Parts: sequence; C-alpha cells; structure tokens
Amino acid sequence: MSISPSFAVSSTTLNPARMMSSLPTPRIAAVIRTSSSPRSWMAAGTRSFSASSRRRQILDIQTLPDRIVPHYQQTQTSSLLSLHWPQPPRNILLMPKLHAPHVTISAVEFAKHVHRNYPGLNLVFENHVAKNIHDTLPFPIYTTEPGDYTSQFARKIDLVTTLGGDGTILRAASLFSNQPVVPPILSFSMGTIGFLGEWKFDEYKRAWRECYMSGSPVAVEDLVGPHTQAAITSRRFDKQDDGSSTTAHGTGSAGWDSVRGNGKSMGLHRTSKILLRNRLRVGIFDGQGRNISEQLMPTSTAEPDRGLPPGEDVVPSARPFVDGGGNPPAPLHAINEVSIDRGVHPHLAIIDIYVNGQLLTEAVADGILISTPTGSTAYSLSAGGSIVHPLVKSLLITPISPRSLSFRPLVLPLHTKVVLKLSKRNRGRELPVSIDGKRRVGVGIGMEVRVEGERLEKTADGWRGGVPCVIRASSRGDAEGISQDDDSWVGGLNGLLKFNYPFGDPSEIH
Repeated sequence: MSISPSFAVSSTTLNPARMMSSLPTPRIAAVIRTSSSPRSWMAAGTRSFSASSRRRQILDIQTLPDRIVPHYQQTQTSSLLSLHWPQPPRNILLMPKLHAPHVTISAVEFAKHVHRNYPGLNLVFENHVAKNIHDTLPFPIYTTEPGDYTSQFARKIDLVTTLGGDGTILRAASLFSNQPVVPPILSFSMGTIGFLGEWKFDEYKRAWRECYMSGSPVAVEDLVGPHTQAAITSRRFDKQDDGSSTTAHGTGSAGWDSVRGNGKSMGLHRTSKILLRNRLRVGIFDGQGRNISEQLMPTSTAEPDRGLPPGEDVVPSARPFVDGGGNPPAPLHAINEVSIDRGVHPHLAIIDIYVNGQLLTEAVADGILISTPTGSTAYSLSAGGSIVHPLVKSLLITPISPRSLSFRPLVLPLHTKVVLKLSKRNRGRELPVSIDGKRRVGVGIGMEVRVEGERLEKTADGWRGGVPCVIRASSRGDAEGISQDDDSWVGGLNGLLKFNYPFGDPSEIH
C-alpha cells in the first residue's frame, strides 16, 4: 500500500451555519505535501498527519501508547460482568453515525467535554471523520489510514464510544471482526430504533463518568445513591524500587485523582456492568477446502473509507486464496448474523444445511440466516425467527421466506457447527454471503460457509471472545447497598419493539 508522507490540511474559521450546510461532506481537502527525501522517510517507517493550526492537528495513531486491557469480574449478585480498569483508559475511538450532521455536532460536544474534564485522554476517529471535524476542535486528534484500521485499532484503542443506532455499533464491532479481544463499547442511542444503545445522548456526562471511573481507587461516603455519591479523594501510594511513591496504579496526577469532579465517581464497589455479547466465527471455503474469508469486501455504503476498488461489483466473486505466509486467515466474526440469499436472481436459493456434520435439510428459500442472540432482534426477527435473550449461549437458524411451511426456525447450542453448501441444483449461479451486512462475497457451487459460536474464554490475561458492551448500571439497591441489574433488554422489547402491543387504545385496556 502506498502511503503519502504527510497530509497538510488547511484550517478554516468555525462558522456554525456553514458547518450545518456542509456536513457530512468532508470540508477539508487533503493536499499531498511533497517530501524532499521520500526514500529516507519511508525507511524510517513513520507517518505524520499535520494541520496548519498547531492545536488543530490530525496526528498518527502510531504515536499513542498501546491499549489498556480492562478486567471483567464475575460476581454472585449479578449475571453481568463488572468492569475494572487497571489504570485510566487513554485512547478513545469516537464513532458518530454517518451522514447525520446533528450527530456529528454532538460528537464534537462530547469530544470537548472529555478533553476538558479528563486529562490525558487521546481521541481517535476514523479517517474521514477526522478530516471532517478536526478544525472544530481546539486540540489534536488521531487517526490512521483506512487500510490500517484493523491492526492499529486493535493495538491502540482502550474504549470505543458510539453515537448513533444499532448500525453504528455494528460498524464499530466490524473493525475488530478478526480480533479475539474487542475493547468495551459505550453506546449512545441516536439512531432510528437504537435497541442496542444504552443511553440517550443527554446522559453522556454521567454515562462517560461511570465507565471511565469504573473500578477506580476512590473511597466512597454514600453507598445508597450510586450515581450521586460524594467521594473522598483518597490517594493510595505504593513504594517503587527507587523509593518513590505513585498512586495505586502508577498513574500519578494524570490518573483518576486529576479528573474534574471526581467526587461523583462510582467508587470501588460501583463498577459499570458489562454484557459480553456472543459472536459467530465464520469461514468461507472454496471447492478445494481453502479458507478465502479475506476475499470478503466491505460494502461501499457502510464503510466509505474502505469502499470497493474501481470496477469491482458490490458482491465480488471469491477468488482463489494464496497465502504467502503459510498461515490460514484469521476467522471473521459476526455479532448479528451471517446471511446467504438469492440476491437479484429470480429463482429461490437451494442450500444444503449441515449440523455437526449431518445433513439437516435441503432448504429452498429466499435465503438462510445464522444469527446470534443479539441478532435475534434484527434480520432474524423480521424473517420470523425467535427472540432470544443475549445471555443465552445459542445460535439460530432462520429461513428467509421458505417454500415449505414446515421449515421452522431453530435454536441450537452455541458451539454447534453449521455448514451451508450451495446445492448443485442452483443452476450454476453465485449467491451473495453477508456478515453483519458489512462484508459481502459471492459464493458458488462447491463452496462452503462454515459457522459456529465463538468460545468465551477466561484466561490469565482476561476474557477472550465476544463484544463487551457497557450496560446501564442500576439505580436500585438492597439494604446492603448491593445493586440489582436493570434489564434494558426487557425495556427495549416493550418500549422500542412494542412487544405484544395491544390493539385499540391502551388506556382503555384493563
């Protein structure tokens, strides 16, 4: 991949009216600055992103420290995990909804708040977002080239914050689709439905404080009101080998104690809750049994930075995979579903479904969905699938408009191995396969789509697998101050999906 030495971006005067009229189209034209010694620059292996204003810079994410991996602890009082930061998070990936100017403005407001009140934070954006908003922020921000998202974000990002709907959360998860460890995702609902979003944006100060301070060593006076408790600023010191002292996690004045208003932090026993959402492991294999998963291409509408190459179809055909290093590609993961459908073809798809190596059925339908419990309220629900709680370790097989009325949705154990093969009776046509609607490829006769649930493993380094989503903590507590779980899933079914919503005027129904 060819990388230009430096991007010089002109700074413009902030004009709110102009900003509203031009968003979300990138306002900044990147101009390639020639280098007097490009060979020496490439040999150094570094890149720089700069702007004409010193404070309004776009910097390279490679200059940031490596990510901090949080700890997730199980308790006897909750079915969720508790979030514990070993030290304050530093590198935050902020992802606003695409093509939504009002969300972009909210992202700027959020960025200014955390930069002002939480010292030492580094804000990271996708490349096209960074170019769009950097001149509205009076401090530097960070990004990287689109082709480096997967590697750089996995190495550098401590926490992801999304502003948008469920599609924005899927976009965030897709950036780590080939990684076994995903950073926590803090989501604000600013989309159409927002079933996966936990907070409204007007709660962002409280939500961010709870997540950032989760597990911080701050003593607590009030155990009754977990979100308004007055904390006593208490520094715990550890002796170092050289005799000097630092705070409990070695963060010094740049740690939690330096946060403005940390008297409202949650305290040691008031951690944020984490719902570890299961994912599916997906592999696409050609007729010779070779894994060609890396042939899946991002859809141009979902990921503007990573659009399809010129002349490429939206659903590219799979090409033979040649692995120069001798290692198979890393498996891809889906947080919602894997789908195979008939696409633009007028005839129904004919797909053989195998479960743990045994032929289950030959499906004749518009398509087949393999979904997670999280995805059970997405495409699978529209296709008539069951609604499954996200804590139920399972996967779903849901037919899309099957020819047979006896083809009913199935719920299987999480680690069931499901294989989808195109029947030879498909008349030689290719069918599109999609992962979370973000990556697509065309598969033909003789090829296989292999799917199984991702294993969640608790190792010495912490949890591996799944997508950790920060869940709204409960405002209720028992006599001993132990908080209960607020089940936002039930609230989402009733408030957003209108589960079993009655006919007529609800006020007249008794």
